[in-house]
Amino acid sequence: MQIVRGLRNLSVKPVRPVVTLGNFDGVHIGHQKIFSETVKRAKERNGTSVVYTFDPHPLKVLAPEQNLTLLNTFKKKMELIAVYGMDMTILADFTRAFARMHPRDFAIKLKQGLGMDTVIVGHDYSFGQSRSGTIEYFRKMGAELGFTVEVVEPVTIDGERVSSTMIRSLINNGEAREAARRLNRLYSIEGKVVSGYKRGSVIGFPTANLETPYEVIPAVGVYAVFARIGAGEWREGVVNIGYNPTFDRNDMIVEAHLIDHNEDIYGAEIEIYFVDKLRDEKRFGSVDELKSHIAMDIERSRGILAEYRKSGGVIDPRGLQ
Repeated sequence: MQIVRGLRNLSVKPVRPVVTLGNFDGVHIGHQKIFSETVKRAKERNGTSVVYTFDPHPLKVLAPEQNLTLLNTFKKKMELIAVYGMDMTILADFTRAFARMHPRDFAIKLKQGLGMDTVIVGHDYSFGQSRSGTIEYFRKMGAELGFTVEVVEPVTIDGERVSSTMIRSLINNGEAREAARRLNRLYSIEGKVVSGYKRGSVIGFPTANLETPYEVIPAVGVYAVFARIGAGEWREGVVNIGYNPTFDRNDMIVEAHLIDHNEDIYGAEIEIYFVDKLRDEKRFGSVDELKSHIAMDIERSRGILAEYRKSGGVIDPRGLQ
């Protein structure tokens, strides 16, 4: 997938582009439906499927006090947009000046920059100054400038509309399985293995401590996970997110034990895919009691991960498993 930083850096207009617009944080099942329709329409005309999105996320600029946490890093978001079939992503540099642009000026800018005749958006899309550009307004601008606007209806699960906000809430509550249903894949975080307190080796279960740039971390607890090391070595594991109360820690950690893996991976990049929460974190009365529970966690994790593989559930849509 071609990535272009702003329309000003687009040297040649894409061929017969079909364009979709939005933030697409999480690239969830609703976003995937929009991409699927965009790709389908582009293929029908031997054209180019184009995502027009924003960096940084508008709320990071306009309402930093809301402390919005994003489901993906920029890198992961681009990888997911590509894997769901899009040919090109245009990244608009979102600033306060950009936010003040009148909806009409935005529509003209888009048409002049891309020359599209079809735009596909989600049902709640709005644009321009104070989000005053409604879908109806966008359609009127399209009639004037020479493009049509098509709306993709939302995806619902259990009667609720799938949204990035909903998925953040599920992950923050440790509901990994429910989040996966709405992502059509396992939620994952990635980062570098860094030095920890090395208590894992002492108790017989070596662990990898993850330093991650991800903003949405699952709730404190113990999880059954898959893990991918570096460029694609896969392992099963158990991850503890929390404060390790048995050892009186007061800093939150993401600590992974990779089952049947004893190699040193210090400094390696690792991605952790959350399948299910095993239990809450708790303080144990002794190290032996902790060891006994970890052994039980590992056995439960083996069963849960085998069940997930058997079910055909998607670990990573990039086809790395």
